[in-house]
Amino acid sequence: MKCPFCSVDNTRVIDSRPADDGDSIRRRRQCDACGRRFTTYEKVETIPLIVIKKDKNRETYDRRKIEAGVIKSCHKRPVSAEAVTKCIDDIENEIFNLEVKEVDSTQIGEIVMDKIKDLDQVAYVRFASVYREFKDVNTFMDELTKLLSQ
Repeated sequence: MKCPFCSVDNTRVIDSRPADDGDSIRRRRQCDACGRRFTTYEKVETIPLIVIKKDKNRETYDRRKIEAGVIKSCHKRPVSAEAVTKCIDDIENEIFNLEVKEVDSTQIGEIVMDKIKDLDQVAYVRFASVYREFKDVNTFMDELTKLLSQ
């Protein structure tokens, strides 16, 4: 495993234990070169998932894209890193529980919006404004009205 700090590929496992969900293993590692510690998670690789984009192009599923979107929407919000990680895990579990080989990016976006809504309402509006591509204030207000009526 390559060290995320100095990029040396000589690290060793200090501790291994099951992660919260029991479906992955949490490993504490230490770099032999710089001595810094970091955590990795090991999961069973499932069926490769293909995402069908809006323009009908296909690409492999990438968890990092969901992470980036959720983290950006929660920027400067009182949401803990643990809550964000759990939200992303829940999103990923729901996507893989569909048990399909291909999934539309719009379906993934709806799952993300549903999970973010439970995490933080401001983060939800931020994500929705980008995902739904609000063109004007009226469409933005329509989404806020839906949120407030629930």
